[in-house]
Parts: sequence; structure tokens; C-alpha cells
Amino acid sequence: MTHPPRTLSGVLIAESLRVGSELSGVPLQVTAIQRIAVGNATADQPEQWTLLDFQAPQDAAGPLAGALANCLAPTGGWYVNYSTATEAFVVFADRVFRYPRGDAKARAEVEEYARSVGVPEPQLDWKD
Repeated sequence: MTHPPRTLSGVLIAESLRVGSELSGVPLQVTAIQRIAVGNATADQPEQWTLLDFQAPQDAAGPLAGALANCLAPTGGWYVNYSTATEAFVVFADRVFRYPRGDAKARAEVEEYARSVGVPEPQLDWKD
């Protein structure tokens, strides 16, 4: 019998953080760092992003969501997504969504909110 992983994984875009914010108190392990050119950046987003792939213990999912909601810039259409074995998390400035992975109705509600805060259609590509 295989047990689901007891970690969560996701991607944080460094440029999405509010100036002066600090993400601390949550055990994150950065597993990769990439610098990419973005073809679909909004007017409020830079054309190059620094992607931080991360993992954390699954039991840190809730605290991590709260910490990220306090650190993300409120403008620019930024969010962070990650998932555990059973749940998807999508975090915006001051707003956290969590839903069962694969729940199309819940995802559609998050996508609607994302559009309302300026996330362009091509960036609604998170994985559940």
C-alpha cells in the first residue's frame, strides 16, 4: 500500500511579494530557482520573473496560506498556488482559497475571483 506524500509543493514568484514583507515562521524548502521571461505579463507585472519551487510539510499548509496572504502584493494580479495530496490552495493578497483537488466547481470560483483581481486568462494555469 502506497501512502500519499506528507509534503506540499508549489511555486512562489519572488516579484509577487510586497516590498517590506517577510515570509517567516513556516518551514519551506526551496527545491529549484528559475529566472524566466514572461510573455503574458500584465502592465503591473515585470517581464522577467524569479520562480521559487518549494516544498513544506503538509501540516504547514494552513499557516503557509496565512503567511503568504500577508506577504503578496495586492496589485498586479499575483497569487501563489500549492497542493497537498488531497487539497489545492490558491492564495492572493489577504485571501485564501482551499478546495479538494479536482473540484471543477470550486476551481471555477477561484478563477472568477482571480479575474476580478487582475489575473489574466493565460495565468489561470495552476495545477490542482
